[in-house]
This record gives sequence, structure tokens and C-alpha cells, in this order.
Amino acid sequence: MADSSNIPPFMDADQFMKLFGQSAVATTDPLKAYRAALDAWGAVLEPLAKAGRDKVDTSDRRFTATQWEHPVFDLVRQSYQVMSEYMLTAADQLVGLADHDKAKMDFALRSIIEAMSPANSPFTNPVALERAMETNGASLISGMQNLIQDMQRGQITHTDPTAFKLGENIAATKGKVVHQTPLYQLIQYDPTTEDVLETPLIIFPPWINRFYILDLTAEKSFIKYCVDQGITVFVVSWKSADSTMKDIVWDDYIAAQIDAIDTVCSGLDVPDVHAIGYCVAGTTLAATLSILAATDAADKVRSATFFTAQVDFSTGGELLHFIDDQQIAMMEALSAPQGYMDGRFLALTFNMLRGKDLIWSTVVKNYLLGEDYPAFDLLHWNGDVTNLPAKWHRNYVIDLYRDNRLVKPDDLSALGTPIDLRRVKTATYIQAGREDHIAPAESVWKLQDHFTGPMKFVLAGSGHIAGVVNPPAQMKYQYWTNNAAAPSLDAFIEGATETKGSWWPDWIAWLTDKGNTRVPATGGRQPGQGTLKALESAPGSYVKAR
Repeated sequence: MADSSNIPPFMDADQFMKLFGQSAVATTDPLKAYRAALDAWGAVLEPLAKAGRDKVDTSDRRFTATQWEHPVFDLVRQSYQVMSEYMLTAADQLVGLADHDKAKMDFALRSIIEAMSPANSPFTNPVALERAMETNGASLISGMQNLIQDMQRGQITHTDPTAFKLGENIAATKGKVVHQTPLYQLIQYDPTTEDVLETPLIIFPPWINRFYILDLTAEKSFIKYCVDQGITVFVVSWKSADSTMKDIVWDDYIAAQIDAIDTVCSGLDVPDVHAIGYCVAGTTLAATLSILAATDAADKVRSATFFTAQVDFSTGGELLHFIDDQQIAMMEALSAPQGYMDGRFLALTFNMLRGKDLIWSTVVKNYLLGEDYPAFDLLHWNGDVTNLPAKWHRNYVIDLYRDNRLVKPDDLSALGTPIDLRRVKTATYIQAGREDHIAPAESVWKLQDHFTGPMKFVLAGSGHIAGVVNPPAQMKYQYWTNNAAAPSLDAFIEGATETKGSWWPDWIAWLTDKGNTRVPATGGRQPGQGTLKALESAPGSYVKAR
């Protein structure tokens, strides 16, 4: 029995013996020894952990595992959350900083706090510690192998790289490449209905990513959905930049959109098309529509749809934190040698906007726990990066994001024509994501301040990707519509009607309302059977180039 005079006043004799006696070290099983020692400390620290339990954020998924409820690690997470709140509060109370600088500091501070999380360390993450004990260290060895592989490829891996193959179980909607330039391939998809809408649809996906975000697995494919609704669908597959594209600028992407529109109109012998622009390609589509209007060619586009696209960047969201002079200088230094911006750098930038989900959760699961990568089509696409022409990327960041010149009439020109968005009278459907962190809904809303034609705004549940890729069969999320005139997004939401599920059927109804004439799905409606000859099968070679 221990000498009671040596026992600390906050312990009883049993606690003292558990902590310092032979029971904690007698076993040769490392997991049992670890748990015994942990429980001994837990008996001592339990009162302190209980006293601060209200400091635990129960919604923080990083700390929801039952292992974090042990008093030792409960105090660890409590300490982290108290420290985080203190740092953020102290920063928020600083005076004399411009709003822009304060927002940048807040973003940087949150990024640092996320990196400091005890969940990110193998020494303070109880789940990782227990896994290492259970596997005799094999989990840490596996995690180290994952880390080394990612360091070699210069990019975080989120999903099993062998799970998906383009044209087989992803980007597998049947079609043909029917037109090709040094900048893009044009894919036409096989019809699945006996007749189709007379007016075809051309989709401009963002060139900052691969086009098949709209053609993931068959169940999630927006492209397949449109084809099955009886629409002749074309999509542009942009080329990932290489050194031959060092002089490509924004004008070239606008010219490519006009070329694609003209190619489809000529190939199918139709007067106009429906057009979709997603994210940055939507920004460019707005400029394209302005130029078409200025050159008396506005009638080539019957309707325009914008997925999470911005034209007014005054409220452009957290990406604005990456466009100060220092960031621009760093971008130039990174891209100068080869003439293009490496897509891995851009992927890291976007991942930082959702660091908890896209960086640190991967660190925990794949590096600390050594778990196998999941087979997840969306994450596969997210990691399939593309390069951007350096000159274009610099001008885009400065002219649009930093200086917001697109919404200043005639301040920017392209293809020798001044751009004035007020010229655009095309019927327009505008979709925004309520939780979008890349193109905030408030920013997307502002497009209505600059176009002058009929417009419909739809607010979708979720964010930049899931808010768009939301097939009806899944019955996920919701969307909001409001037929009354609303002076602001808040006013729109206040008077909006919520509908459960996907907004895709609402868009289809809007599109067919612009003309429901149908023609047989024969001749040129079959890829390669008309004047547009098949060059290769979808998804084409540009999407596979690295």
C-alpha cells in the first residue's frame, strides 16, 4: 500500500496505484498498457474535463469520434477550441484595418488554426494513436507511404486513382468529337430519343477543371440527363495548357465560344443554340453575348444559362484573398518558366477554401490512420487538374477579380469590340448555390444588375459543385424560386418558394418554354452522320492530356 503522505490531495489511493503502481506496466500488450495508463490519467482529469464540457463544439466533425470523449483528449480538444475562439475574437477586435485587409487576415488566421488542430497530429489524435497500437504501427507505415506518394506527385490524393477510367465508368456518355482546334474539342452526344428539340444545347464548362464534372457516373450526369430529355447536346472540352499556349489570352476563349456556336449552327443548319456557361466559362459567356450583341449576332443564342457564374466581383468571396500584389507576383514566378500555371497550384488554392474537408480530413484519414482511398467520382474529378495559360490567368485575375472591369461599360474589349453587358437581352437562367464558397450566391445574383433581357434566378441548395450536380433521382437538397421582383438576394429568399429535390426539371421546363419544336434524331443529329464528321469517340483526347 502506498504511503498516504505521498499521495497528492486530488487523488485517492486507488487512483495513485493505477497511475504509478505496477498495474499500468505489468502487461506486455501495448494497447492494454496504453489504455491502462490513459485511464489512470483519466481518473485524475475527469473533474476538469466535466467542468469545461460546454466548451466542446458538438458540430465539429473532427472531434466526434468516441475516443475524444476520454477526459485526457476531451481536455485537449477543449483547449484547442478555447484557443481558437480567443485568437479569432482578438483578431476581430482589431481596429484601424480596412475591411478587405481584415477579411484576408481572418482567412489566414482560420487556415492557421485549422492546421494547428490536435486532430492533425499522430501524438494528439486518439483515434490515430489507438489505430497505431491496434495495428502494431502498420497504419502509420501505410500512412507514410501515402504521404510519400503524394509528395512525389505534388498533390493531395483524395480518392483511389485506379477506381475510374475515362470513357468507361466516368465521362462515359456516348458521343463523338466532331470539331477540334488547338484550344478545344467539341463533343456531340448520341441521341437516346426518336426526336429532339430543334434548338441544340452547347455547354461551356470551366477550363479550370475537366468538363466531365457534368458527366460523372451515369446516375449523376447532367449531360446524360439532357440527352435523355431529347436535347441535342454539345460540350466543349478545353485543352489543358502547355508551353505552346503561353500567348493565349481571354480573347481566345471568347473566340472559341463564338467558333463553337457557329460550328453547331452550321453543322445542324439551325439559326441559334441554347448555351450554358459554368463558373469562369459563364463569365466568358457573358462577354461573348455582349460581343455578339454589339456585332448584330445576338440572335445566334436563343437562351443562356449560367451555373454559379460571376460577372461582378465586388463580392467575389474568399478567392479575393489570393489576388493581392504579392500573390500575383508569386503566380507570375510560378508560371514564367513554362508559360502556364500548373493546375496543382490552383487545386491547392481551391482546397484551402475548404481546408477542413479537402486538406486536413485527408491528412487524418490517409496519413495518420493509413486508410485506403475511397472510390468517389467527384473527388476523382477534383484531383484531375488542368493547367492554365499564364498570360490569360494573370489578366483574368487582375482585370476581373481585382479591378472588376467587366461590369464597367466599354472598359474592357475583346476581339476588337468593347464589352458592355447592358447590351445582353438574351433570355437568361441564373443558378446560384446557397452555400457556394467559390462564387457566392450574393455575387452571382448581381448578374441581374447588368443584363437587360428577361431573367430567372434560382437558388439551389448546397455549393459550387453539389448545388449544380444534383440529379432528380437522388432527391437531395432543394431549390428556391420567386416570381416577384426582388431588389436583393435577401428579399428574394424572404419571398421564395422552396421545392425539394433537384432544380434540373425546373430548368428543362424553362428551356422548352423558349421553343418546343422537335425534329427527328437522324442525319446530323447523329454524331458524325452530317457535315460534322467524327474525329474520335467521346470523351476525346484533350480531357486525357496531362
